[in-house]
Amino acid sequence: MVLNQASLKRDGVQDFVSLRATALVIAAYAVFIIGYFLVNPSVDYNAWKSLFSSLGVKVFTLLALISIAIHARIGLWQVCTDYMKDHKVRSFVLFIVNLVAFSYVATGLFVLWGI
Repeated sequence: MVLNQASLKRDGVQDFVSLRATALVIAAYAVFIIGYFLVNPSVDYNAWKSLFSSLGVKVFTLLALISIAIHARIGLWQVCTDYMKDHKVRSFVLFIVNLVAFSYVATGLFVLWGI
């Protein structure tokens, strides 16, 4: 069997690995934020601002946002292809999912980096 490596189509293994990798990033970010709240029980604006002024936290947050978008996109694609039989409805719903995922990441960029 000849595999076309230049194809932009995904396969099941790539989806599986992508979902697991993004889940690990999301879990690590959740543990980080929960840990921050446990260490600092009274978080005010100045503490929150100083946390997110760090370059590492900004990059980690952006990585978590991108991971959430990828995770949601693949997961909802799988659900839609399993349960939505009408191609037009499924295409519209997946377009909305992609639009929302992109808007979340774009909003995150604006909030984190002030672009």
